[in-house]
Amino acid sequence: MPIVAHNQLPAFNRLQQEGIKILQPGVALHQDIRELHIGLLNMMPDAAISATERQFFRLIGESNPIAQFFVHPFTLDSLPRSEKAKQHIDTYYETFEEIRAQGLDGLIVTGANVEGNELSNQDFWEPLIEVFNWAHENVCSTLCSCLATHAVMEFRYKQQRFPNKNKIWGVYPHKILESHPLVRGVNTRFDVPHSRWNSISEDQFKSANLRILAKSNADEIHLATSEDGLRTVFFQGHPEYDNISLLKEYKREVMLFIQGKREDYPPFPDNYFNQFEQAIFREYRYLTEKALEANEQAPDFPEHIIIRRLNNTWHDTADEIVSNWMGLIYQVTHKDRNKMFMDHIDPENPLGLKN
Repeated sequence: MPIVAHNQLPAFNRLQQEGIKILQPGVALHQDIRELHIGLLNMMPDAAISATERQFFRLIGESNPIAQFFVHPFTLDSLPRSEKAKQHIDTYYETFEEIRAQGLDGLIVTGANVEGNELSNQDFWEPLIEVFNWAHENVCSTLCSCLATHAVMEFRYKQQRFPNKNKIWGVYPHKILESHPLVRGVNTRFDVPHSRWNSISEDQFKSANLRILAKSNADEIHLATSEDGLRTVFFQGHPEYDNISLLKEYKREVMLFIQGKREDYPPFPDNYFNQFEQAIFREYRYLTEKALEANEQAPDFPEHIIIRRLNNTWHDTADEIVSNWMGLIYQVTHKDRNKMFMDHIDPENPLGLKN
């Protein structure tokens, strides 16, 4: 159902061009439909900030509940930003102080790019914990993506992520482990993109007494919830990714190699490029390495050949899970944004799942 374009954020126009229903505020006021207010704490770096907006806005806008969605993007001042990104944020984003004063029905927290395994020594750590603690006391449900999942697992459940020997990078098959309202209507097997160096293991999720809903064939946990089933939702993968997101990441790594900022030529993301696409990129690697040896300019990256051939095998599932999440929030939250739940809902057991 429709997102309300309550400001001039460019993402609204881009999504409307894709066919996502976007309402202007004047039209929304005349519809007798309940509204939901969803916060988006966008911690992604400058190059990905607008794409991340669109990816999560798209998932919200394609969800099914009968509601109008106001999406409130904000970020953390402690994250380094270019002047261009600061201007974008100052123009279109709200501050955490404004978010806190007005209240939210749900909150999405994105991942972030950091160097090293340690999170608690990052400049954004304390401000991020402040947001999480406020949300835990004031917001019906918080959906954590990738690094945000690792942060909550560390500070709230004392489960620190660990580095993998190799980067988990590609599109992986997953299976449903538990019947739960979040995965209602989802195929028992489905794909999810991942892109990370660090992990929280299945044993760590179990030690924290969390509900594990889906994991990959390699036993990597993707989807879990807090014990109550709703207050916190954890993603380790990136179901919000566009079909070209991993292509962009692969191109970035290849460019780092060409610039001498990466020693080895990057491997392909797992289960993403087909044989034809891999053949194109192997030829490109051969020509690139030959050019570099001769101190010549590398050829243009052949994304124009690849981009229309890529398949997206995860978006429908992502839509269904986020739609279910939005529906559950709609069912239990109070109309007053400053109240988390309807009067008859138990905040410790909002879905009635706990024994």
